Amino acid sequence: MLLLLLRLPCSAVAVRPLSLFRRRGTRISFKCECGVMGRESLPSKAATFRLCDVSGCATELLEVRSEDPALHVLFIPGNPGIVTYYKDFVESLYDLLGGNASITVVGHISHSKKDWENGRSFSLQEQIDHKVEFMRQEMQNTRAPLLLVGHSIGSYISMEILRKCPEKVTYCIGLYPFLALNPGSMKQSIIKNISASSIICAALSFIVALLGSLPSRFSRFIVANSLGKSWSPLAIEATCTHLLQYHTMRNMLFMAMTEFKQLSEVSDWAFLRGNREKIAFLFGVDDHWGPLQMFEEISKKIPEITLAIEREGHSHSFCCTEAGSVWVAEHITSLIKARILNSNQKI
Repeated sequence: MLLLLLRLPCSAVAVRPLSLFRRRGTRISFKCECGVMGRESLPSKAATFRLCDVSGCATELLEVRSEDPALHVLFIPGNPGIVTYYKDFVESLYDLLGGNASITVVGHISHSKKDWENGRSFSLQEQIDHKVEFMRQEMQNTRAPLLLVGHSIGSYISMEILRKCPEKVTYCIGLYPFLALNPGSMKQSIIKNISASSIICAALSFIVALLGSLPSRFSRFIVANSLGKSWSPLAIEATCTHLLQYHTMRNMLFMAMTEFKQLSEVSDWAFLRGNREKIAFLFGVDDHWGPLQMFEEISKKIPEITLAIEREGHSHSFCCTEAGSVWVAEHITSLIKARILNSNQKI
């Protein structure tokens, strides 16, 4: 369980001024009541799961749809890319946006309970290509402005989607972003060494699968008392049913190996600078994946970009607790709300 401990997943924040959503011919109108958009006026709506085919690959989706969306939020998970982890977050965000936005979480290929791809492993680049193809397949007829939200390595994937589909993306928010290697992190060094060894990866995946094969009450007890002491029942269930699978762990490790290779390249500061009005990042205080050194570097090189620091102690794996899910949903809502309230007209 060591690898899982290392990897898994209103307040005092430092927020830069926000520019406005501008999409000609589109109106965005959110209900704002009691300081939170529409939360008191609308009943909660449960997110639902759906399976779709993207370039021949079975893709798990978690979504909640608005009848008349003024905005569509596409969420890209971290690693592991299990959509179930984000159910509390998605439902909170939908409520906070007053039911005016449709929200879709698109899972990573083969990060699921069932081995849809028959043991095949997928790299970071393949996962990026998969999300771009999903955009082209599922979002081509979407008229509402599209907001990308990425978590951890999902933030990097979101940046790549923005790079390849700039005309489709209105705004992009990175949560606890993993954008570059952190040479000062011992945890990253351990995971890098583990993921680089096919023998260790196979052995670790086999051990994890053994845990997953235990009676459910035993596996839940182990997860709840090792990883999930403060986790929500939903996060514990997602870990036991989806993560404790041989193919899921192998894909998680293989993707991690390719992350370390791809993120070893120098950051594309010109791209971030050129898209600074369309990008925002939320960093954590003690997060080795998105350390405050990266926050300071971005702040220094691109002072106009929107940055914030979460100081409530929700950690990198915010989606594994109900409180973390709600807080991050409120933060995203505040970014959208500020853009609307700072505008002289409804767009």
